[in-house]
Amino acid sequence: MNIKFNYKNGLLDYLYSTVSLLLIFCLLSFIEIFKNFDAALFGYKLLNDFFTAILIGLVFLPVFLLLQIISNKLGVVVVKILFCIIAIVQMALIGYSITTHLNLGADLLGYSFNDMYTTVTASLSISFLTFLPFVILPLFYIGIIRLLHFLGSKINYIIILLVLLITGLLNLIIPGTKKPITQNKLNFLISDIIRAKNDNANAIDGNISFKKEFPLDENAEMNKDVLGSFFTINKEQSPNIVFIIIEGLGRDFTDDGEYSGFTPYLDSLTKKSIYWSNFVSNAGRTFGALPSLMGSLPFGENGFMELNPLPKHNSLISILKSNGYATNYYCGDESTFDRKSNFLEYNGIDKIIDINKFGPGYTMTKANSGGFSWGYPDAEIYKKTLSELKDDKQPRLDIIMTLTNHEPFDFPTKKEYLTKVEDILNTKTSSEKSKIKDYKDILACLLYTDHSLKDFMHAYSKRADYKNTIFVITGDHRLIPVPQKDNLSRFHVPFYIFSPLLKKTAIIKSISSHTDVTPSLVSFLTNNYNINKLKKTDWIAQGLDTVRQFRNVHNIALMRYKGSINDYIYKEYFYSDGTLFKIDENFNISETNDGIRETISNSFTNFKKLNSYLTTKDKITSTTSNFNKPAYEFTDAEMSNIKKLTKGLDHDQIFFLARELAFKKERKSAKLLCNYILNDMPNYGDVRTLKGRILAWEGDYRNSEKELLEVINRTPFYGDSYLAVMDIYWWSGQNKKGIAIGKKALSNQINNPEIGFKLGQAYKRNRNLKDSKRIIDSLLVLYPENKEYLNFKKNLKK
Repeated sequence: MNIKFNYKNGLLDYLYSTVSLLLIFCLLSFIEIFKNFDAALFGYKLLNDFFTAILIGLVFLPVFLLLQIISNKLGVVVVKILFCIIAIVQMALIGYSITTHLNLGADLLGYSFNDMYTTVTASLSISFLTFLPFVILPLFYIGIIRLLHFLGSKINYIIILLVLLITGLLNLIIPGTKKPITQNKLNFLISDIIRAKNDNANAIDGNISFKKEFPLDENAEMNKDVLGSFFTINKEQSPNIVFIIIEGLGRDFTDDGEYSGFTPYLDSLTKKSIYWSNFVSNAGRTFGALPSLMGSLPFGENGFMELNPLPKHNSLISILKSNGYATNYYCGDESTFDRKSNFLEYNGIDKIIDINKFGPGYTMTKANSGGFSWGYPDAEIYKKTLSELKDDKQPRLDIIMTLTNHEPFDFPTKKEYLTKVEDILNTKTSSEKSKIKDYKDILACLLYTDHSLKDFMHAYSKRADYKNTIFVITGDHRLIPVPQKDNLSRFHVPFYIFSPLLKKTAIIKSISSHTDVTPSLVSFLTNNYNINKLKKTDWIAQGLDTVRQFRNVHNIALMRYKGSINDYIYKEYFYSDGTLFKIDENFNISETNDGIRETISNSFTNFKKLNSYLTTKDKITSTTSNFNKPAYEFTDAEMSNIKKLTKGLDHDQIFFLARELAFKKERKSAKLLCNYILNDMPNYGDVRTLKGRILAWEGDYRNSEKELLEVINRTPFYGDSYLAVMDIYWWSGQNKKGIAIGKKALSNQINNPEIGFKLGQAYKRNRNLKDSKRIIDSLLVLYPENKEYLNFKKNLKK
């Protein structure tokens, strides 16, 4: 076989393609920092771009040479396409970084496709201009290659190679190029994923051993009550506990923070509460808030709630429920997002109110140009919460998670609050204005969030049980789109315990975190009220520090995003991405070379190993409350079948497959897929309705009814479930139930004429011709030409 190809021309083409990619990288870096241009930063970024381009060139060179053997043109075409794709990915990553002020890294692996789609569509307004750069960039890339070919002999490619080599080597020598802000985005993404995988592999080292099988097990008496002295105690009347977890509320925006002045109500609580000024969330996004605050739980690999099945654990929810508390959760979005509902249901939550249960009378945040809305704004969430609260004497744990202070920072009365922002800006100095003027939408959102909380607290204060309620208020994490001064700022949130029961207040400067809250609340409640004392506890943290002076007695691991435990607080030190900082009493950090680095690094490594052991071996606790609703458990054979059927499919595609199998009468496989989806997304109404219908087709009306009523309970304004359950009541001769559920659908204002028609039919079968005629007449007013309705009315007269 005689193979011929021109090495010189081929390699020259490859060199031009690589140089063009490098120039695209440099151009994108310039665009990224153009608004706040810094020559030194740009220099560091160029070094990283050179290094990354060289690395990409070396990695794909063998592929190019192999393709050249097949065809001289094939190698060039494939490389151009690959490098165009790489350039587009780099541009998208820079867009993400500009929006979030963070590089996308291993967190990419921690989210499902559906979750990523939800988050991205919330932040983007889709238009022609959104896609225009993705067309222009490849054309620009090809244009550079043609320009290089045009210049041809005027370019000394040996000099180009030497420049690339020398510049790339400088990247390995100069320290400033290692900081995340200077790194090439694609390089950071790949490096961070590799680092996360290596960290996880090291953490699950099979040689890990601990002194106890359950390392967190401690005598409950070791956890002292540090809150009791602040409160007036009535031992016979357990207090209501209301958690208000405010989306994006960072400490930078409250009290004397860097962007303060837009949360006047919260600021007024500082001196009326037990207030921690140096407090941290344990995660940089919402996924960590509930497990940390409610359960003092470890992270797992991608956040505790992503573990499936969840390891055995206890929480404030399950402990209070076992002591007679009503437990409720309120939010304005999908409770299935980040698998929050799975965690809540495991712990026996009595009631979940989310986007599916608001109904008429509430105003949803308008959808963006892409058709996406997160759900209901804060004022509506509080309004719904107040409407659901009962006036009986049963104590309650209410958990409220707000929503508005999040991209796209939209809410119904935005214009009014933008005017208020302008008024506040007019009171600021010129330097303060220049710092915050680009974030007016966000500042208006903060004002609205703060005002909504004020209105809620005012309305709640009129309730009879207000005097016996303890409010716990904090942020889930600091919001992202406003630049943060350092990595620690991402986790710095305010923390308030406010109550009419307080007999003294305090401003506390010692450091604590979300994971310290439940240990201290459980100790407070069990030591001061008729709540059963625990024999053992299994918390990841020790409890709140109430010392007023600045100090830190905790070791606090921080998960910046899913899949990344890169940050650690140890004593008065902050260890982040391998760099050590000293924390001062104002929560500012400065890089230090203190000799404690190795001690902190070892402590951090030990935490990662403990985190892995607890969550992969199910060793958090040996005892757990039995409130969890049973999840579907699959045999090895079933899991093998599921993997075979669902390979490469998302939840929606799996649902369509299940429906197709059901229509083909492959009902066993269809139910299996339904159960698989419901394990992850228990509120997926279409899936549970399909399962209910399959059971009905099989004649299992009892279990069909159970599933369909569960859909109505979870999503009471979803019409298909009412139609399905009315069908099974018809088929099983339970007409009275059919009438009752039809009336319920109409009372919930389900605007589907088929529900009315089925109700009319149920009345007829139950020999109530008067109401049957009333229903069909009302339908004919709206649909006078409908033949089915006309025939039904005609038959009523016989």
